[in-house]
Amino acid sequence: MALFRRITPQRLADTQKTFPQISLILRQLSDASTDLKAVLAAKIPKEQERVKNFRKNYGNTKVGEVTVDMMYGGMRGIKGLVCETSVLDPDEGIRFRGLSIPECQKVLPKAPGGEEPLPEGLFWLLITGDVPTDAQVKALSKEWAERAELPSHVVQLLNNLPTSVHPMSQFASAVTVCNSESKFAKAYSNGVHKSKYWEYVYEDSMDLIAKLPVIAATIYRNTYKDGSGIGAIDTSKDWSHNFAMMLGFDNPEFIELLRLYLTIHTDHEGGNVSAHTVHLVGSALSDPYLSFAAGMCGLAGPLHGLANQEVLVWLQKMRQQVGDKASEEEIKEFIWKTLKSGQVVPGYGHAVLRKTDPRYTCQREFALKHLPEDTMFQLVSNIYKVVPPILTELGKVKNPWPNVDAHSGVLLQYYGLKEMNYYTVLFGVSRALGVLASLVWDRALGLPIERPKSMSTDGLMKMLKAK
Repeated sequence: MALFRRITPQRLADTQKTFPQISLILRQLSDASTDLKAVLAAKIPKEQERVKNFRKNYGNTKVGEVTVDMMYGGMRGIKGLVCETSVLDPDEGIRFRGLSIPECQKVLPKAPGGEEPLPEGLFWLLITGDVPTDAQVKALSKEWAERAELPSHVVQLLNNLPTSVHPMSQFASAVTVCNSESKFAKAYSNGVHKSKYWEYVYEDSMDLIAKLPVIAATIYRNTYKDGSGIGAIDTSKDWSHNFAMMLGFDNPEFIELLRLYLTIHTDHEGGNVSAHTVHLVGSALSDPYLSFAAGMCGLAGPLHGLANQEVLVWLQKMRQQVGDKASEEEIKEFIWKTLKSGQVVPGYGHAVLRKTDPRYTCQREFALKHLPEDTMFQLVSNIYKVVPPILTELGKVKNPWPNVDAHSGVLLQYYGLKEMNYYTVLFGVSRALGVLASLVWDRALGLPIERPKSMSTDGLMKMLKAK
């Protein structure tokens, strides 16, 4: 392992020029290594050169145009970001480094006896572009377990916060004060060269990902349980298993659900609020703790991560009104009543997708296997039959199909995690994998501070009249 730690980007580049055959051997060894940082160090110089050449040859090429509606409509549809980790296709759904969710479920390593992919495997895929081996994922699980201890002042903060403080506020606060441990902030203060930024962002990101389940579990037990300790982390277990145990859930099916949940919520390309915020704040060279905390403040909004909670509230309201054995006609009546009151059907529609969200589909498949008779799941299934035709008939909705939020709350409720205000914290723990993998690459590629040009309405009108 010491050999791989000595393979720095500069040494690898020098070796490639002088001894191409040795370079190939070193790259193969690095790709087989269980040291994620060494694997990444071997990949970054090649990717830096690829991007440099691409920009040199195509830097002035136009990739789209901006309309007035785009400017007033939340920049919807503007091609203005680069995200290496995932791409959201309107018709196919999300692809993580080119792999669909079903493909990830098939090829990513699983826990012994498990059925769902481990989030560690998806993180390796997101940050390297390679499907990891079982050994690589096991090593990553162990490394995160070893990095998981919280600073004492973070524990003190969490234990002193009133339980009336929203779990997402507690989550963002704890992550923010963790930045006292930032290796990037210390290195930047000491004048580290910008070519080394990614290494320190990587170290902070690994530390933060390791600590997030501990932070999240502490919040859960303090807010909803008796405030008792979360127990010790088992370095032989995976990230999700330890998280579930700290939360107080030892049901093997729930652990599998948590592995699935934490995998599918990781990334949704770069334009969503949480991912874009982490990228934006990070572009100012704020450390990963501050950048991620900012993203979590965005995730807490009802139009983003809080949506799964709103779906569940709406489902429970429907159940109270139509009962457990409601017919499709009774459900249709409730849906139309919702729409005519000026409300939307929560959990349906998406800013980009134009089909059923694959994240919804894989959760539905999990439910069909493990809880097919559950009343709430059956209600969700019946809504799936009824809502798309109604929204299509309405004619105002570009995507009448369900998104990820339409399903996740029902699964968590079934296994006993009933505290809806906490659900976005789970989302946040998962989303860290995608946004922090992207943040490492932001610094590796030397992306600059983000600063788009804004205009006033008067200025925009004047410009268009002049044309």
